[in-house]
Amino acid sequence: MKNFLINNVLHNNIEKIDKAKLENELSVIRHESSDRLTIFIGAGTCGLGAGADKTAKAIREFIEAKGIETDIIEVGCIGLCAAEPIVDIKIPGKERISFQHVTEKEVANLIEATLRGYVHDELVLGQFDTKGKNQKWTNVPYLNEHPFFKPQVRVVLENCGIVNPVDINEYIARAGYKSMLDLLASKTPAEVCDMIEKSGLRGRGGGGFPTGKKWKFAAAEKAEQKYLICNADEGDPGAFMDRAVIEGDPHKLIEGMAIAAYGIGASKAYIYIRAEYPLAIKRLEIALKQATEYGLLGKNIFGTGFNFEIKVKMGAGAFVCGEETALIHSIEGKRGMPRPRPPFPAVSGLFGKPTIINNVETLSNIPVIVRKGADWYAAMGTPKSKGTKVFALSGKINLTGLVEIPMGTSIRDVIFTIGGGIPNGKKFKAVQMGGPSGGCVTDVNLDIPIDYESILSVGAMMGSGGMVVMDNETCMVDVAKFFMDFIQRESCGKCIPCREGTRRMLEILESITRRPTHDKHEALLRMKGVMALQDLAEVIRDTSLCGLGQSAPNPVLSTLKWFREEYEEHIFERICSAGVCQDLRIFEIEVDKCTGCTICAKKCPTDAIIGGKKTAHFIVQGKCIACGTCYDVCKFDAITIK
Repeated sequence: MKNFLINNVLHNNIEKIDKAKLENELSVIRHESSDRLTIFIGAGTCGLGAGADKTAKAIREFIEAKGIETDIIEVGCIGLCAAEPIVDIKIPGKERISFQHVTEKEVANLIEATLRGYVHDELVLGQFDTKGKNQKWTNVPYLNEHPFFKPQVRVVLENCGIVNPVDINEYIARAGYKSMLDLLASKTPAEVCDMIEKSGLRGRGGGGFPTGKKWKFAAAEKAEQKYLICNADEGDPGAFMDRAVIEGDPHKLIEGMAIAAYGIGASKAYIYIRAEYPLAIKRLEIALKQATEYGLLGKNIFGTGFNFEIKVKMGAGAFVCGEETALIHSIEGKRGMPRPRPPFPAVSGLFGKPTIINNVETLSNIPVIVRKGADWYAAMGTPKSKGTKVFALSGKINLTGLVEIPMGTSIRDVIFTIGGGIPNGKKFKAVQMGGPSGGCVTDVNLDIPIDYESILSVGAMMGSGGMVVMDNETCMVDVAKFFMDFIQRESCGKCIPCREGTRRMLEILESITRRPTHDKHEALLRMKGVMALQDLAEVIRDTSLCGLGQSAPNPVLSTLKWFREEYEEHIFERICSAGVCQDLRIFEIEVDKCTGCTICAKKCPTDAIIGGKKTAHFIVQGKCIACGTCYDVCKFDAITIK
């Protein structure tokens, strides 16, 4: 199989063989036509977390017991994490059909029914469309018509959840590595940089700097050694794009890195990935080994004179190592701390050599841009923000997962059309974009287009692509405190504004949510503290050393701008209307509902509830720690929260 693919696909010898035979061979590799039953299991981290390993075990046991010749293939996440475990079944001659929430208990009935030609309506997601190559399932919609997938344009995610991530043949059968080898044979490095610049691709790691322009800085430098670094150290809460791409389609990243290295003149590269991603690392290492065995990495690749090798460097999970100069220090074996710029890494980076750093999503766009053309990519999006963007939807939303939409799509469409809106009939309150360095977008700005400039204009940022959705039961002061606690703990401590400023901001937020003392002087001090938040935030933003410190105050500034009334409510009324801030919750017992069963009194950890058997109880507020145990154990709804 290796020789067939290399000789006839990668070496462009298609004209010398029977095209029908070639397409048939490739179709079998893509599992579009096979005389065997094929079952695909979504085995990304999200799928495994939902029980896909148990589902896979049940499938193997069922197939073995029935003696059915079957190919069982583990794929990555297709994006719809809310539907995991996802199982696809491909019967010879019929379209591949996808099912959701397939637990181990569902396996036997599902496979038997599908083999008989019946579709489990409650579990079906949709069927794939191979353009007439296979028989269509009647009354089953195509998967690309599902509300979650229909508005998407999948460029980076085109293979995720579809291909076997540890089978290089499947990637090659889908035109993989052809872009890379075509460029090596026909384009100069300068032409590659020009193509990427013309496409309008901007860095997807947060800054949004034009990728082609960035490459040209390094390409212009004269040096015996240049480096390329892939930043896969996504540390934002709610962000999992890079992990999912590597788990589902690692060869696309490798090909993108090879093209980038050729463009800037680098022969060595590192993938800096956090050690908390064991599955992604495992699949990445397998893919690197396969690419090396096929001659796609190494010395004098396919006789072109291009040398390129990739090493995997595992990080320890420090948030600051997402900043490029801190990341470089970590690879060099030093403590991960940022340094002043200039010089920028493109001039003096890893080991003092010209270095380009791009994230996973940026590099995974490259092979498709080369294959389909810069004009094709530039035709998507807005005048200043071209192409597509991958977002991780999480929080209070019906359909969590990964989505890839053209730039210019509104936030409302992502949350309410693709994401299915807010669960349990709750109201939308805000969406945090850009992680700890970003800010909130409220319903006032839901209709703005998603592009770098528009998101910044409302106090948020694109970031790496996390979208954490919040409903009306979310306390925005608590949200600000959560992100500030994260930032304060993750600060590298090198510069005083970030190290001390974020600590002081966290102390102010903690004082606002602390248990009330009914001291008017303390309330005044809290209010002065809130007033100081704005000034303190501006100082941190203007004087911190790196981009992480400069953006650290954003969650507080954003929530102060849009939800100032909640801060005032916490300070003056000493209540949290969302009922989230534990110290501000007041529990009371409704006398007419209390039966005197004594369960709440027995469970109270501070003996704050008093009363005799079959008589109404009451809570001594001075002893109550607002833990909520009484509320949880009461069977008569006699406990209320104020």
